[in-house]
This record gives sequence, structure tokens and C-alpha cells, in this order.
Amino acid sequence: FPGLADVSISEDIPVEGEITVPVGSRSPDEDYSTLDEPVKDTIMRDLKAVGKKFIHVMYPKKSSTLLRDWDLWGPLVLCVSLALMLQGGSADSKDDGGPQFAEVFVIIWFGAVVITLNSKLLGGTISFFQSLCVLGYCILPLTMAMLVCRLVLLAGSGTVSFIIRLIIVVAMFGWSTLASTAFLADSQPPNRKALVVYPIFLFYFVISWMILTFTPQ
Repeated sequence: FPGLADVSISEDIPVEGEITVPVGSRSPDEDYSTLDEPVKDTIMRDLKAVGKKFIHVMYPKKSSTLLRDWDLWGPLVLCVSLALMLQGGSADSKDDGGPQFAEVFVIIWFGAVVITLNSKLLGGTISFFQSLCVLGYCILPLTMAMLVCRLVLLAGSGTVSFIIRLIIVVAMFGWSTLASTAFLADSQPPNRKALVVYPIFLFYFVISWMILTFTPQ
């Protein structure tokens, strides 16, 4: 280029050296990947996360824990446990005793999906799986009610037994409903909360009715 021939570089200016990009100190967590951890640590971490969610359900308050760190392991365990305990009721015939498990399983998951779709259509701000996570974890009180009712039925199935089971089921039904609405309240439009709570009420009412009317063969 014309004019560049007269440009000279002073000998005092170094033209050699290393070009380095300053990098901040890396924390150990950034170098550590879950792919490198032992299987035992992964399982224990997941079990602790599920246990913390159970604690949040037993002491319900407005919290985003179930919504932020959602999973479906807890709901799956609760659903299977409840279906197994409802298996073998007097309504099942000898030739058709198996579908009771499938019926309970389908009712729970289908009901949770319908409530989730209803919430989304009404303008809910949570995702599909976040809603399934909350509804599934909030079955925990009813699962405990089913366990206690099975123990009460071992002592007999008279009027006293029915009254005890009624009190337990009603209390756990209220607990499940209040816990689920506490977690889902802030994700719904203020003027449409009643339209969201009503299907949740019916969902847990159906499960409670199945528990209350269960009688072993």
C-alpha cells in the first residue's frame, strides 16, 4: 500500500510474546459431572430429593420446590402403592381380580392429566409435568389413609371401624386438597382459581371414595 513503506517499528516495542485469554478460576462443581459419579450416589441423591418433596407435602405451604425440581418418581411410587393396596377388594370377582390394579392406575393418571390440561387451558403458568408432579405427590396423605384403613379392617368391619375410616379418609382428603392448592395457587389467574380447584376437589374425592368403600374379600 502506498505510504506504508515509510512506517518503521521501533526496536523498543516487543513484537513477540504469548497471547493468553484470562480465564476465571473454575469451581470444582464445574469440573464435576453427574456422568462421573457412582450409581450409588446418584440413587441416594434422587431418594433425598423425593424425601424432601414428601416432607413438603406433609407440611404444605406456598413453595415452588415441587414446581422447580419436579420429578415423577414419587408419584409413580405412590400410585403403584395405592393400586396394590386397593387390589383384592370384594368388588373383584374371582375370575377378574387383576384389572383392579389397572383401573386404579388409569384413574389416577388420567385424572391428573385432565386436571393439568384444564389448568393450562385456564391460563396456568406451570408446565405439564410440573402439574403432574404436584398432583402425584399430594396423593401421599391418601396413601397413608389407605394403609391405616387396611390395618383398621384387620380388626373388623363393623360400624366403629367404618366411623374410624371415615374420619381418617376425610382428614387426609382435606390434607391432599389443601396441599395441592397451596402449591398450585400462585400459578393460576386470580379470577379463575375456583375453576382449577373444583376438578382437584373431584379428583381427590374419587380416590377417597375408593379408599373408604374398599372392603377386603
